[in-house]
Amino acid sequence: MFSPAFKLSTVRFCHAGLSFCKIVLRVTTLASVVWLSACDSDDKQQQSDIDPSASSKTPVVSQKPAKLDKLAELYGQATQTLFSQRALSATLYGLSANDVGEYFSDQVENYSPENEDAMRKKLYSLSEQISLQTSETMNDSDIENKQVMASLTRYFAGHPDFPFGYIDTWMGMSPFIVNQINGPLITVPRYLQSEHAINNEKDALDYIERLGKLDQLVASVKQKFVSDVNKNWVPPKPILEGAIQYIKNFSKPEPSKHPLITSYIEKLNQVDSISKERKQKLILLAIDNVENIVYPAFYSMAETSTKMLEKARNESGIWAQPGGENYYQDAILQLGDSELSADEIHQVGLNEVARISGAMDKILSKEGRKKGTVGARMIALNKEKRFLYPDTDKGRKKLLADLNRYIEEVTRKMAGIFKTKPSYKVEVRAFPVEIQDNAPGGEYTSPSVDGSKPGIYWINLRDMKANPKYSLKSLTYHEANPGHHWQVALNLEQAQLPFLRRIAPYNAYIEGWALYSEKVAEEIGMYKNDPYGDLGRLQAELFRAVRLVVDTGLHYKRWNREQAIDYMVDKTGATRADMTSEVERYMVWPGQALGYKLGMLKILALRSKARTSLGKKFDLAEFHDVVLLGGAVPMKVLENKIDNWIRSKI
Repeated sequence: MFSPAFKLSTVRFCHAGLSFCKIVLRVTTLASVVWLSACDSDDKQQQSDIDPSASSKTPVVSQKPAKLDKLAELYGQATQTLFSQRALSATLYGLSANDVGEYFSDQVENYSPENEDAMRKKLYSLSEQISLQTSETMNDSDIENKQVMASLTRYFAGHPDFPFGYIDTWMGMSPFIVNQINGPLITVPRYLQSEHAINNEKDALDYIERLGKLDQLVASVKQKFVSDVNKNWVPPKPILEGAIQYIKNFSKPEPSKHPLITSYIEKLNQVDSISKERKQKLILLAIDNVENIVYPAFYSMAETSTKMLEKARNESGIWAQPGGENYYQDAILQLGDSELSADEIHQVGLNEVARISGAMDKILSKEGRKKGTVGARMIALNKEKRFLYPDTDKGRKKLLADLNRYIEEVTRKMAGIFKTKPSYKVEVRAFPVEIQDNAPGGEYTSPSVDGSKPGIYWINLRDMKANPKYSLKSLTYHEANPGHHWQVALNLEQAQLPFLRRIAPYNAYIEGWALYSEKVAEEIGMYKNDPYGDLGRLQAELFRAVRLVVDTGLHYKRWNREQAIDYMVDKTGATRADMTSEVERYMVWPGQALGYKLGMLKILALRSKARTSLGKKFDLAEFHDVVLLGGAVPMKVLENKIDNWIRSKI
């Protein structure tokens, strides 16, 4: 999963042109958008993006620069509107004060109903203003920018009929601000630990300042949560119970041992310009803030959430919320990027479950495993010692080493079918112990824009039995290369795009690409002479097909939690504990699970269309560049891009 078992990656510079990408990518003023024609993938063009003397090609200038200036202004306003209200996300992406419009490195977010409403209205207005700008005389690149930016601002604004939940910089409209898997109470402390760099005393003081404002963050979350509950918008009971468990566990460590402090000490000790005496004083200030500001705020949040348990819903799906059926249809459109009905998606899922189960049955039977359902045989397989890493520090170290090896191997073999390589590096890390209980099996988080932080492929090592060896190749190809890291890193490097396009979180495109990547890995021979690895790939694909059935089952067909868990265990052969976490994730994120399979099927359909239309002229590496180098886009835009590419080659 791109920030989320099976979700939501070190890659060298591919050539001289890309070796300068970090200079290009350090954004200074997002409002100052450079309007260039579609970027070529060859070295010469990439050099010209940095040094005009490296190429005689002159950038295409619109016949009506004032129109483009207006759009650039609106794009800049959209970036500032979003990130001025999401300070920790701005830190995650490595933005500057100029990018955001104000100094934010000592700030936290405000999720009060009034603040969320104002931000959403502003973004919605910007979406309308962008849409209303005429496209006459614009080139194809400018038109695509306009289409995507209008879509993105609507995505981050959410639907005006549903003022519930909060706006997430990854998923857009997220229905429950208090839940067990994401939300400000989880992501803000996590980003503070992992993303707030400390290179000098000012950075160290900013961290302390942020700790001192976490009570304001929690208070605003509480206000939004209570406001939603008062409007009868209440999370399902298991979701709220999981959130309460997290909130209570957050404040259990001694303040000096809390990850907010231990990570601070670790980073602070690497700064030579601060004396030991000063460091100790700063550490004591940080501990004091955790003990006397952060902990009391979380205690209060736990008390409020516990009181709300009696109002929590017994129903599992979003249909039970006010206007929930309409909410789900919008989620299908935004996160599934599909105009199919919930019924149609449910049937696609059933069909794919049958097809993939048949393919798995063939492999299992060939390996002498012929008795029982596919799910039952996979459960038995998962108990075999030869497929399990030891539940020890040594076993965890070996698992991480294997994941890094898989990345190196697949990256070498990708050379023949991918023209352009990203310059951003990727690292494999285990989820922090304090959040692993409610974290997915794997997840990817983006590198910072300036390259100071790599992309990270997170793996959950809570339960080593949940990481059988045969499953980890497909997960690695999904999260790292050629999946999330490859796509996101290339997206960030498109410096000619408005910034929001470079981080565009279109779920069906992003997750569809990552699942498509698992198939590509199979096509280039990563499972050759490895039937169990291929079985793991098919199990992962089956898992995504099952998601179509379960997500629509929960939110449209009114399945309950237990019914959904039973179906997943029966069809996938995964553990009940893991499938419980999965189902509860779908309960929190209606529609998000649809993007994987629907997106993959769309990309495969476009590839088949291009191959049929072009015949011998079809170039898979070129196809991949067309898909990737324009960044994440709505599927309709991607289809137009492929159609234009086909026409250009006929």
